[in-house]
Amino acid sequence: MKLSHALFRALPLAAAMAFAFAPAAQAQSLVELYDAARGYDASYMSAKSQYEANLAKANQTLGGILPNIALSASASRTYFDLRYDSGAASAPRYYGTGSAAITLTQPLYRPAVWATYKQGGPLLQQATAQYEAAEQDLLVRVSQAYFDVLTSEDSLELVRAQKKAVGEQLASAKRNFEVGTTTITGVRDAQARFDLATAQEIAAENDARIKHLALDLVVGLNNATPLRLADSKQLVKAPTEDVNTWVSQSEVASPAVRQAQLALEVAKLEVDKAVAGHKPTLDAQVSYGGIRNLGGNATGALDTHIYNPSAGLVLNLPIFSGFATDYRVKETVSLESKARADLEAAKRNTAQSTRTAYFGLVSGLSQVQAYEAAEASSQSSLDANKLGYSVGVNINIDVLNAQSQLYQTKRDLAKARYDVLVGTLKLRQATGTLTPQDLQPINALLKP
Repeated sequence: MKLSHALFRALPLAAAMAFAFAPAAQAQSLVELYDAARGYDASYMSAKSQYEANLAKANQTLGGILPNIALSASASRTYFDLRYDSGAASAPRYYGTGSAAITLTQPLYRPAVWATYKQGGPLLQQATAQYEAAEQDLLVRVSQAYFDVLTSEDSLELVRAQKKAVGEQLASAKRNFEVGTTTITGVRDAQARFDLATAQEIAAENDARIKHLALDLVVGLNNATPLRLADSKQLVKAPTEDVNTWVSQSEVASPAVRQAQLALEVAKLEVDKAVAGHKPTLDAQVSYGGIRNLGGNATGALDTHIYNPSAGLVLNLPIFSGFATDYRVKETVSLESKARADLEAAKRNTAQSTRTAYFGLVSGLSQVQAYEAAEASSQSSLDANKLGYSVGVNINIDVLNAQSQLYQTKRDLAKARYDVLVGTLKLRQATGTLTPQDLQPINALLKP
């Protein structure tokens, strides 16, 4: 105890004041948490690195059609000692040999290389589509985690309010029982509801804790605190276009469909590459090189210099490759058929996802209106039951049932509102039109 007091006295006054008046954790908007997730989320960072790798891989296709230049060089030193059968011998000596050459090769006719080059365009577009899909996935995941936290907080708040109301009703039932105006049944009903509310509060606290941890995991912050809705009745508008319009848009803009279309183009060019295995290749080759002998060579002791520039055409004609090319062609043709089937599957899945998201959003907006009406009716029912209980017309269980119905309706209404906001993003994700700017209308609904 003395040590802690001494340490506290040793603290500078400014530090002590800063600690005493430290501000509470500042809440973050949806856009702020999304920006944080862009620099932290492992899945998104992996997709970003994959995108950069795919760009580099697509640009590698240029290497096949551009000139290739190579430089070669060598050096050696030889000990020369010539002896004749007659016994005579030449004077032993050393001589060195150095050579160097630079060669330029320009492909003139290489069908396989040209097909590889043409694959570069679809590969670049495919990399872009994959990155867009990862970005849209992050948008939805952050938004879902954001509103999951708000949903859990609302549930916890309503459970606590319900527990407080049931506690008040329990106390009233006990007082009425003591004065003999009600039976023990009313007390036990209220006690059972209070115990149930306590259990629900524990579950709600745990759910809120888990939802906060899930949001922290996505955005990379400790104790991220989402801003709440400023006006929960003000939501997004229902889509004005027909569902078929959204489906048609998804078949063009969806990253999944675009990736499948580009994969089919790449597969077709892969067939051309395989067929090119039967075709000849023709290259133009220019070389300039030389050999320098210091100290002569095996035939003489004089230094020599030899220069040998050359230019020519190199023709390569495949004749037989052990049927490897034939089976390669069959393989690529089958893979092209697979890519075509994958494209059709992508279109169908995207259309189904778009319809599901569209009708989910429309249904969600209708549910919000229905829950708002149900909330008003439940509140009126609770007020009537409380009045009836106070004058002896209703029993305690009627009030408890009305309270339970009201708070359940409030929880369902809050969740329906959040689901609608996330549903608008999921609809745009299904059609492939979701961008970070689509968070702004939702962000405007939050408390500043």
